[in-house]
Amino acid sequence: MWYSYNGAIVMMKPQEMARRLGVTVRTLQRWDNEGKLVAYRNPHNMRYYTEEQYNGYMRRSVQRQRKQIGYARVSNAGQKDDLKNQIAFIRDYANGKGVILDDVITDIGSGLNYKRKNWNSLITEVMQGGIASIYITFKDRFVRFGYDWFEQLCQKFQTEIVVLNNPELSPQQELVEDLISIIHVFSCRIYGLRKYKKQIAGDSDVTGVQDGSRINGAAETDIC
Repeated sequence: MWYSYNGAIVMMKPQEMARRLGVTVRTLQRWDNEGKLVAYRNPHNMRYYTEEQYNGYMRRSVQRQRKQIGYARVSNAGQKDDLKNQIAFIRDYANGKGVILDDVITDIGSGLNYKRKNWNSLITEVMQGGIASIYITFKDRFVRFGYDWFEQLCQKFQTEIVVLNNPELSPQQELVEDLISIIHVFSCRIYGLRKYKKQIAGDSDVTGVQDGSRINGAAETDIC
């Protein structure tokens, strides 16, 4: 191993490079001949490698280890046939592009639900740098609302979401059910707010009205 004047590694003998990469010197020779990892040559025609080559190889190795994942989702167990169709479509698309999927992750649950177990595990792995690409049939299979935000999050971790755009695998009935859920949630909130207003209207500590008398010029009927 050779060093520069300040102690930084400039050149490595094949034996040292092989040790750091966890391969044999013969493997390095083969990679050199195949053009996979070409060695430098000194004036005596002896092979050597640089720290930059080592770092570059390790970066590429990490990149190759990042996963290609498919993701499919349906709202309820009665849609298992739709789930199978999504999985098949994603696999066929990937095969057609020469992509080998490491896995196809599935969830059964509403696209409004951010507590989907497998979806959350996938997001966590994205943030750990372990996912190269995610293949989905339609944006709402990934998340019903806020897709652009999650897409930007994935991009920050160099993960691409590939949307295949197959509307047939995005059931309209699910959208109707999700919209009904939203209306139900807001209706409950409005009802709760009205109930709360009725409660505080009779609370003298809040309204400033005691025994029907005016305080500070305000009567009980002045409360909204």
